[in-house]
Amino acid sequence: QVRLVESGGGLVQAGGSLRLSCAASGSTFSSDAMGWFRQAPGKEREFVAAISWSGASTHYADSVKGRFTISRDNSKNTVYLQMNNLKPEDTALYYCAAALGIAQAMNPMLPDYWGQGTQVTVSS
Repeated sequence: QVRLVESGGGLVQAGGSLRLSCAASGSTFSSDAMGWFRQAPGKEREFVAAISWSGASTHYADSVKGRFTISRDNSKNTVYLQMNNLKPEDTALYYCAAALGIAQAMNPMLPDYWGQGTQVTVSS
């Protein structure tokens, strides 16, 4: 069993930055791939970024490539999402998720565990 708790969301102006954190409890964190997803009102949950268990492999949605960076610290059981040059269209509830492999961590239907989400609002 893995419990995930996101933090770091908030209100920021366009062009600003936020750093999301996802703290995990459970014995499998260091072997899990991790993903970040987001869901805006009236829209489906979409993939944002994923990282392999070692951190050696990362993947990003085209919409955030070059602006967002995913990283993890297995000694702290935490995964991060650094978000720079934020845009109003980045406004959403952001979730982290744990999955067996990075492919599963990129598909909103497949992760085994989910956090409750943290709200990111970008004003224009």
